[in-house]
Amino acid sequence: MDKLREFGRKALFYVRVLSGYEERRIRNYRLQLEKRLQQAQQRKAALRKIPEQTVLTEVRRMVEDMQALNKKLEETEAAIEEYFKPLDKEAEMIMKIQLEGEEKTIKEMMTTMQRQALLEKAEAEKIANTPQPDPNQNNQDATTSSSQHAQMR
Repeated sequence: MDKLREFGRKALFYVRVLSGYEERRIRNYRLQLEKRLQQAQQRKAALRKIPEQTVLTEVRRMVEDMQALNKKLEETEAAIEEYFKPLDKEAEMIMKIQLEGEEKTIKEMMTTMQRQALLEKAEAEKIANTPQPDPNQNNQDATTSSSQHAQMR
């Protein structure tokens, strides 16, 4: 009986081989193995990419956070500038008034210095134009003034 079974198996195998069924089955099995191998390689590559993807995701998130922070800082700066605009205008007006006052003071000082220089020049000319008295007369005046000074004591 076993021989008959064995003969039947071999006969069926030959029939399958001759009909191409076995060849198709072997090809199909090989294709399935190749697909499994390819899927395993894809999974392996995906597992390798996961750390890269997490890093890239973290970097993207950090960049977005930094952009949001920069935008918030710009908005805050704009709000601060808007808040201090009236104070800046007042400070500018005060500085203008102070500068005008200083300019006015400087002009007055220049005018005064010019007048003083003219007065000194006129005085120097007056002294230069007055006739020189005799040196003897100066000595007499000096002795007379000293004697008058002594009498007062």
